[in-house]
Amino acid sequence: MRLFRSLTLLTTVITALVAPMAFADDLYQIEMILVRQNAVPAIVSRAAPEDWNAGAQPINPDSLRTPSLNGEVEKLTASNDYTVLLHKAWQQTLGEQSTKVAVSDGKEQFGQFPIEGTLDIKQGRFTDVNADFWVNQFNADGLVTASERLNTESHTKNGQLNFLDAGHLGLLIKITSLTAPAPRPAPEEIPD
Repeated sequence: MRLFRSLTLLTTVITALVAPMAFADDLYQIEMILVRQNAVPAIVSRAAPEDWNAGAQPINPDSLRTPSLNGEVEKLTASNDYTVLLHKAWQQTLGEQSTKVAVSDGKEQFGQFPIEGTLDIKQGRFTDVNADFWVNQFNADGLVTASERLNTESHTKNGQLNFLDAGHLGLLIKITSLTAPAPRPAPEEIPD
């Protein structure tokens, strides 16, 4: 009987050590900057679909935060190489299960916006980001006639500014944990 208990305990310990670490849902700040790269010719695609936000939850207005990447936006705006189309920051929980949020900007017309899209985010060792955005042109009746589209995915590093290049449109994104402890500062002197 003791042998079985010892084997069970040993199996439990080995499983705990060998099994991949699970990531719990934690609170993160997401900040994104959608840009047009002026040196790259715009690719106008078919109009954005009416169900552009299918399956995505809109960002809760209470979770919106003041953006912190204003210095980067100033540099991009000062350059003739980029046009900043959208700059937004919010907080949300992320975990191993994919979370899809709808992001929009501008005056809504028949369920569509001048800038609209979704971010599908999944937390792991890196953060998987699937970005699908449209920059829309409307006619006098308020219907979308043409769109520019950014559709890209990437493995991003948390806490760092990442650039997702999709040709003439690009996305700067920074995903920062609000619950993880801050990294320890480097020692001033390295002991001998």
